[in-house]
Amino acid sequence: MASNELFLAVQSTDLGPLIKRAEEFVHAAKAPATLKAYRSDWRDFEVWCQGHRLQALPAVPETVALYIADLASCCASGTITRRLTAITKAHEAKGYSDSPATTRHAIVGETLKGIRRTIGTAQKGKDPLLTIQIRKMIEFCPNGLLGMRDRALLLCGFAGAFRRSELAEVLVTDLDFTEDGVVINLRKSKTDQECAGREVGLPWGSNPDTCPVRALRHWLDVAGISEGGSAFRAVDRHGRVSRLGLNKDSIGTIVKRAALRAGFSVDALAGHSLRSGHATQAARNGVSEFVIMKQTGHKTTVMLRKYIRKGEIFQQNPAAGLGL
Repeated sequence: MASNELFLAVQSTDLGPLIKRAEEFVHAAKAPATLKAYRSDWRDFEVWCQGHRLQALPAVPETVALYIADLASCCASGTITRRLTAITKAHEAKGYSDSPATTRHAIVGETLKGIRRTIGTAQKGKDPLLTIQIRKMIEFCPNGLLGMRDRALLLCGFAGAFRRSELAEVLVTDLDFTEDGVVINLRKSKTDQECAGREVGLPWGSNPDTCPVRALRHWLDVAGISEGGSAFRAVDRHGRVSRLGLNKDSIGTIVKRAALRAGFSVDALAGHSLRSGHATQAARNGVSEFVIMKQTGHKTTVMLRKYIRKGEIFQQNPAAGLGL
C-alpha cells in the first residue's frame, strides 16, 4: 500500500525539516502492526486485480464487490472488513477521497451484508488457559534460567492479563515492587497508542510455587537483571541471558512449548491464551466485569465478553433451576 504523503506548498526552504517531521507524525498515527497488515492486504488486492485485468488504483466499487465475493470462500468476515479498510487507506493516500471500498456504495455494502449473513461474523479466538492448566505448566517448567524465565513470563502474563506486545515491552524500570506485590507500568498498549500509560498490579500469590511476584523477582535476581533494559529476555541453550528483550512473536512459542511439556494440545493455543484465560477464569470465579476490565484495560464490556470464553455460560444459568 502506498505510504501517506503530506503535500504542502513550500514557500521557504526552512519548511523542509518541518515537513519531514510532519510526515513522520502522519506515519506514526498507526501502530506498526496495523500498517504491516494494511500493506499486506493492499498487495493482495493489487495481485487479485492484476490477475483479473482490473484496475486497482483507482478502483471502482464493482471491482471491490467482486474481490470480497471471491474472498468469502477463504477468509473470515473480519479479514474481509480489514481488506476494505486497507483499500480505502490506499486510495486516501493518493488523494482519492471517495473510496470505492466503503459501504456507502450499495454494491459493496450489499455484497458485504450478504457475506456476513452467509459465513457469519463470529471470530474464532484462541482457547484460554485456566488456572489449573497454568499450575501444571509451571510444574513442568525445566530447571535453570530458562525455566525461571518461563515461570515468570507465564505467571505474570496470566495474572496481569497482558498482551504479547505488552509483556515484550516491559522494562526493569517499569517495575515497582511493594508490600502488596508488584506494580507494572504499561507505557503503551494496543488500545493506548498515544502512550497515556496505565499501572497494572500483580498481588502476591497464595501459593509460593505459582506466585507471579516471587517468580518475577527470582528470575530477575538469578539472571542478574537489575538495571535498564527488558525484564523478559531470551536464554540460549548454554544458559546465557541475552541483553535484548523477547520479540512479541516468540511469546506464543514459549506458551505453546510450556503447554506441550505439560501434555496439552497446542493447536488452539497462543500467547493470547494467557490474557483470555485471565478474563475467563475471573468471570468463572464470580469477579465482576468492572473489576476484570480494570486489569485487562478493556474500554467496553462488549470487547471483554469476547474474551470471556464460556466463563459465564454456567453462572446464574436458569436451566439449573428447571428441576431436570
